[in-house]
Amino acid sequence: MLDGLSTAGLSTGCRHGVPWYVAHLGGALLAALADVDRPLSEGFADALERVAAMHPTCDLNDPGTPSATVAILRHKNEVLEHLVLADSPIVLEGPEDFSVISDLRVDEILPELRAEVESHQTHTPGHREALQRLVLAQRQLRNTPEGYWVAAAHPDAAQHSLTGTTPIKDVRSAAVMSDGVSRLVTEYGMATWSDVFATLQVGGPRELIENVRTIEATDPTGLRWPRYKSGDDAAVAYCQW
Repeated sequence: MLDGLSTAGLSTGCRHGVPWYVAHLGGALLAALADVDRPLSEGFADALERVAAMHPTCDLNDPGTPSATVAILRHKNEVLEHLVLADSPIVLEGPEDFSVISDLRVDEILPELRAEVESHQTHTPGHREALQRLVLAQRQLRNTPEGYWVAAAHPDAAQHSLTGTTPIKDVRSAAVMSDGVSRLVTEYGMATWSDVFATLQVGGPRELIENVRTIEATDPTGLRWPRYKSGDDAAVAYCQW
Protein backbone atom coordinates (compact mmCIF):
# COMPACT_ATOMS: atom_id res chain seq x y z
CA MET A 1 0.00 0.00 0.00
CA LEU A 2 1.46 3.33 -1.09
CA ASP A 3 -0.19 6.66 -0.31
CA GLY A 4 1.37 9.72 -1.93
CA LEU A 5 1.91 12.73 0.31
CA SER A 6 -0.02 15.86 -0.52
CA THR A 7 1.97 18.77 -1.92
CA ALA A 8 -0.66 21.34 -0.81
CA GLY A 9 -0.05 23.08 -4.14
CA LEU A 10 3.63 23.69 -3.37
CA SER A 11 6.63 23.01 -5.62
CA THR A 12 8.33 19.61 -5.41
CA GLY A 13 11.46 20.14 -7.51
CA CYS A 14 10.25 17.26 -9.71
CA ARG A 15 8.61 17.59 -13.12
CA HIS A 16 6.89 14.19 -12.84
CA GLY A 17 4.76 14.59 -9.72
CA VAL A 18 3.49 12.40 -6.91
CA PRO A 19 1.25 10.01 -8.95
CA TRP A 20 4.21 9.19 -11.21
CA TYR A 21 6.41 8.57 -8.20
CA VAL A 22 3.90 6.29 -6.46
CA ALA A 23 3.26 4.26 -9.62
CA HIS A 24 6.94 3.66 -10.28
CA LEU A 25 7.76 2.91 -6.65
CA GLY A 26 4.99 0.33 -6.56
CA GLY A 27 6.39 -1.48 -9.58
CA ALA A 28 9.93 -1.33 -8.24
CA LEU A 29 8.81 -2.76 -4.89
CA LEU A 30 7.03 -5.70 -6.50
CA ALA A 31 10.17 -6.52 -8.46
CA ALA A 32 12.53 -6.06 -5.51
CA LEU A 33 10.47 -8.19 -3.12
CA ALA A 34 9.59 -11.06 -5.46
CA ASP A 35 12.39 -13.05 -3.80
CA VAL A 36 10.79 -13.91 -0.45
CA ASP A 37 14.20 -14.55 1.10
CA ARG A 38 15.18 -10.93 0.61
CA PRO A 39 14.55 -8.76 3.70
CA LEU A 40 11.75 -6.25 3.22
CA SER A 41 13.88 -3.27 4.23
CA GLU A 42 16.64 -4.28 1.80
CA GLY A 43 14.22 -4.64 -1.11
CA PHE A 44 12.56 -1.36 -0.16
CA ALA A 45 15.90 0.47 -0.18
CA ASP A 46 16.68 -0.97 -3.60
CA ALA A 47 13.29 0.17 -4.94
CA LEU A 48 13.88 3.71 -3.65
CA GLU A 49 17.25 3.79 -5.36
CA ARG A 50 15.82 2.49 -8.65
CA VAL A 51 13.08 5.11 -8.78
CA ALA A 52 15.52 7.90 -7.97
CA ALA A 53 17.62 6.75 -10.92
CA MET A 54 14.59 7.15 -13.22
CA HIS A 55 14.50 10.95 -12.82
CA PRO A 56 18.05 12.13 -12.08
CA THR A 57 17.51 15.55 -13.66
CA CYS A 58 14.88 16.43 -11.05
CA ASP A 59 16.00 18.07 -7.80
CA LEU A 60 15.89 14.99 -5.57
CA ASN A 61 17.28 16.97 -2.64
CA ASP A 62 14.30 19.31 -2.63
CA PRO A 63 12.59 18.79 0.76
CA GLY A 64 9.28 18.53 -1.07
CA THR A 65 10.41 15.84 -3.52
CA PRO A 66 7.54 13.39 -4.26
CA SER A 67 7.09 10.96 -1.40
CA ALA A 68 4.72 8.34 -0.05
CA THR A 69 3.77 6.23 2.91
CA VAL A 70 4.51 2.50 2.60
CA ALA A 71 2.84 -0.53 4.17
CA ILE A 72 3.92 -4.01 3.06
CA LEU A 73 2.58 -7.39 4.21
CA ARG A 74 4.26 -10.51 2.82
CA HIS A 75 3.43 -14.16 3.47
CA LYS A 76 6.61 -16.20 3.88
CA ASN A 77 6.37 -19.84 4.95
CA GLU A 78 4.73 -19.86 8.40
CA VAL A 79 4.90 -16.13 9.12
CA LEU A 80 3.59 -12.80 7.90
CA GLU A 81 6.32 -10.21 7.46
CA HIS A 82 5.45 -6.54 7.71
CA LEU A 83 7.09 -3.21 6.94
CA VAL A 84 5.44 0.12 7.70
CA LEU A 85 6.77 3.62 7.05
CA ALA A 86 4.45 6.52 7.95
CA ASP A 87 0.74 6.36 8.61
CA SER A 88 -0.74 3.70 6.32
CA PRO A 89 -1.60 0.95 8.83
CA ILE A 90 -1.68 -2.82 8.70
CA VAL A 91 -4.39 -4.41 10.85
CA LEU A 92 -4.26 -8.10 11.76
CA GLU A 93 -7.30 -10.02 12.97
CA GLY A 94 -6.35 -12.59 15.58
CA PRO A 95 -8.53 -15.21 17.28
CA GLU A 96 -9.60 -12.77 19.99
CA ASP A 97 -8.48 -9.25 19.06
CA PHE A 98 -6.98 -6.94 16.44
CA SER A 99 -3.36 -5.75 16.18
CA VAL A 100 -2.65 -2.41 14.51
CA ILE A 101 0.79 -1.77 13.05
CA SER A 102 1.28 1.90 12.20
CA ASP A 103 4.01 4.54 12.23
CA LEU A 104 2.64 7.74 13.74
CA ARG A 105 5.85 9.72 14.18
CA VAL A 106 4.46 12.49 11.97
CA ASP A 107 1.72 13.12 14.56
CA GLU A 108 4.32 13.96 17.20
CA ILE A 109 5.75 17.01 15.46
CA LEU A 110 4.50 20.57 14.93
CA PRO A 111 1.38 20.30 17.12
CA GLU A 112 0.77 24.08 17.02
CA LEU A 113 0.63 24.17 13.23
CA ARG A 114 -1.57 21.07 13.12
CA ALA A 115 -3.98 22.73 15.54
CA GLU A 116 -4.01 25.86 13.37
CA VAL A 117 -5.05 23.83 10.32
CA GLU A 118 -7.78 22.10 12.28
CA SER A 119 -9.13 25.41 13.56
CA HIS A 120 -10.33 26.29 10.04
CA GLN A 121 -13.14 24.76 8.05
CA THR A 122 -11.98 22.95 4.92
CA HIS A 123 -12.35 24.69 1.53
CA THR A 124 -11.59 28.12 3.04
CA PRO A 125 -8.63 30.43 2.33
CA GLY A 126 -7.57 30.27 5.98
CA HIS A 127 -7.48 26.48 5.90
CA ARG A 128 -5.50 26.41 2.65
CA GLU A 129 -2.92 28.89 3.96
CA ALA A 130 -2.55 27.10 7.29
CA LEU A 131 -2.13 23.75 5.50
CA GLN A 132 0.62 25.17 3.29
CA ARG A 133 2.45 26.50 6.37
CA LEU A 134 2.21 23.07 7.97
CA VAL A 135 3.43 21.23 4.88
CA LEU A 136 6.36 23.63 4.45
CA ALA A 137 7.38 23.05 8.07
CA GLN A 138 6.92 19.27 7.78
CA ARG A 139 9.18 19.20 4.74
CA GLN A 140 12.05 20.58 6.81
CA LEU A 141 11.68 17.68 9.26
CA ARG A 142 10.88 14.99 6.71
CA ASN A 143 13.41 12.14 6.69
CA THR A 144 15.45 13.61 9.54
CA PRO A 145 16.15 12.17 13.02
CA GLU A 146 14.22 15.09 14.54
CA GLY A 147 11.13 14.45 12.43
CA TYR A 148 9.54 11.51 10.64
CA TRP A 149 10.32 9.19 7.73
CA VAL A 150 8.64 8.51 4.39
CA ALA A 151 9.58 6.96 1.07
CA ALA A 152 11.21 9.66 -1.04
CA ALA A 153 14.45 9.91 -3.03
CA HIS A 154 17.06 8.40 -0.71
CA PRO A 155 17.31 4.71 0.21
CA ASP A 156 18.37 5.30 3.82
CA ALA A 157 14.70 5.95 4.72
CA ALA A 158 14.11 2.19 4.44
CA GLN A 159 16.23 1.57 7.53
CA HIS A 160 13.81 3.65 9.60
CA SER A 161 10.81 1.46 8.75
CA LEU A 162 8.96 -0.51 11.39
CA THR A 163 9.42 -4.21 10.61
CA GLY A 164 8.50 -7.51 12.21
CA THR A 165 6.82 -10.88 11.82
CA THR A 166 3.65 -12.57 13.04
CA PRO A 167 3.02 -16.34 12.98
CA ILE A 168 0.45 -17.08 10.30
CA LYS A 169 -1.38 -19.40 12.72
CA ASP A 170 -2.23 -16.37 14.86
CA VAL A 171 -3.91 -14.44 12.03
CA ARG A 172 -7.36 -15.02 10.57
CA SER A 173 -7.33 -12.10 8.15
CA ALA A 174 -5.49 -8.86 7.51
CA ALA A 175 -6.12 -5.45 5.98
CA VAL A 176 -3.53 -3.07 4.58
CA MET A 177 -5.02 0.39 4.08
CA SER A 178 -4.39 4.06 3.56
CA ASP A 179 -5.20 6.43 6.40
CA GLY A 180 -8.09 7.71 4.31
CA VAL A 181 -9.82 4.47 5.37
CA SER A 182 -8.42 3.87 8.86
CA ARG A 183 -9.70 7.28 10.01
CA LEU A 184 -13.17 5.73 10.14
CA VAL A 185 -11.92 4.14 13.38
CA THR A 186 -9.00 6.29 14.50
CA GLU A 187 -10.32 9.81 13.83
CA TYR A 188 -14.06 9.65 13.24
CA GLY A 189 -14.75 6.96 15.84
CA MET A 190 -17.67 5.75 13.73
CA ALA A 191 -16.63 2.09 13.66
CA THR A 192 -14.54 -0.45 15.53
CA TRP A 193 -11.97 -2.70 13.90
CA SER A 194 -14.47 -5.50 14.36
CA ASP A 195 -17.00 -3.48 12.33
CA VAL A 196 -14.39 -2.78 9.64
CA PHE A 197 -13.49 -6.45 9.22
CA ALA A 198 -17.14 -7.51 9.20
CA THR A 199 -17.74 -5.08 6.33
CA LEU A 200 -14.66 -6.30 4.48
CA GLN A 201 -15.73 -9.91 4.80
CA VAL A 202 -19.23 -9.28 3.46
CA GLY A 203 -18.93 -6.30 1.11
CA GLY A 204 -15.21 -6.04 0.45
CA PRO A 205 -13.09 -2.88 0.19
CA ARG A 206 -15.60 -1.07 -2.03
CA GLU A 207 -18.34 -1.16 0.61
CA LEU A 208 -15.94 -0.08 3.35
CA ILE A 209 -14.74 2.92 1.32
CA GLU A 210 -18.35 3.83 0.49
CA ASN A 211 -19.08 3.83 4.25
CA VAL A 212 -16.19 6.25 4.81
CA ARG A 213 -17.43 8.58 2.07
CA THR A 214 -21.00 8.50 3.37
CA ILE A 215 -19.87 9.52 6.84
CA GLU A 216 -17.57 12.25 5.50
CA ALA A 217 -20.43 13.67 3.46
CA THR A 218 -22.24 14.47 6.72
CA ASP A 219 -19.37 16.81 7.69
CA PRO A 220 -18.04 18.32 4.42
CA THR A 221 -16.32 21.33 6.01
CA GLY A 222 -14.68 19.55 8.94
CA LEU A 223 -16.73 21.03 11.77
CA ARG A 224 -17.29 17.73 13.55
CA TRP A 225 -13.99 16.13 12.55
CA PRO A 226 -11.34 18.79 11.83
CA ARG A 227 -9.03 17.48 9.10
CA TYR A 228 -6.77 18.41 6.20
CA LYS A 229 -9.23 17.41 3.46
CA SER A 230 -12.93 16.62 3.24
CA GLY A 231 -11.92 13.12 2.14
CA ASP A 232 -8.48 11.60 1.68
CA ASP A 233 -7.32 8.93 -0.78
CA ALA A 234 -8.85 5.62 0.27
CA ALA A 235 -7.61 2.14 -0.63
CA VAL A 236 -7.69 -1.26 1.08
CA ALA A 237 -6.13 -4.67 0.42
CA TYR A 238 -7.92 -7.43 2.33
CA CYS A 239 -6.53 -10.94 2.86
CA GLN A 240 -8.05 -14.02 4.48
CA TRP A 241 -6.55 -17.37 5.40
